[in-house]
Amino acid sequence: MFFQKTNIEDKLLRHKERFSQPEEIIEEVHRILQEHHENQVRIENNISGGTGDVKNGFDFDLLETDKIYHISQIKKICIDYRLRFLDSKYFKGDIPPEAFQKIASLEKQHQIELSGFKIIAPSKLFKLKDKDDPLLFAPIGNGYFYLIHKWGNDLHPLRKVLMWPFKNIINLTSVVFVVSYLVTLLVPDGLFSRTNSNAQFWIIFFFMFKCLASVVIFYGFALGKNFNPQIWNSKYFNA
Repeated sequence: MFFQKTNIEDKLLRHKERFSQPEEIIEEVHRILQEHHENQVRIENNISGGTGDVKNGFDFDLLETDKIYHISQIKKICIDYRLRFLDSKYFKGDIPPEAFQKIASLEKQHQIELSGFKIIAPSKLFKLKDKDDPLLFAPIGNGYFYLIHKWGNDLHPLRKVLMWPFKNIINLTSVVFVVSYLVTLLVPDGLFSRTNSNAQFWIIFFFMFKCLASVVIFYGFALGKNFNPQIWNSKYFNA
């Protein structure tokens, strides 16, 4: 053969040796890794120990408008899906590396140090004091927050429906009422008397309603549960 195949790795190595020294390369790599590690530690400290009462000095011309949310919008979603919106220091789940990379990228782009992070997630993912799908936010100011990163699995498609009874006492009473009615319909005819009547049906219904209501009230008081509007931004387990 007249021509030998070109080894790109060999060409790359020759070019590197011509324009740089091994000691300089090692020092440069060490410096970059050290800076990356320091940024990682700093961001982790800001997430694990910060408070939400902060205003970050974003460059508004560089922000993506579809990632800016007002506190009223966040509150509505948290109430509908029974989620909490709390300072990131209460979060006990794992925050993925992609979130740290996005924070570092935003800091570099906006020339600021971000702090005051908040997270939307179900109660079980927070370290709550005694009294499936997180979103990480940074405060902008005036009740606005910037969505940095979302991770994990999406919420169950029926979560909003399943959490509807816990929005207020009227919804919960309505559900207990409907369930009591359905259970009453399942009671066999003639179970309590030989003849069936409307009076008997409603007596059984009110008995079922009283039993189910008692269970719901006991469950709520025993476990310190509350309705969605009262817990969406509370750091207490039994708020």
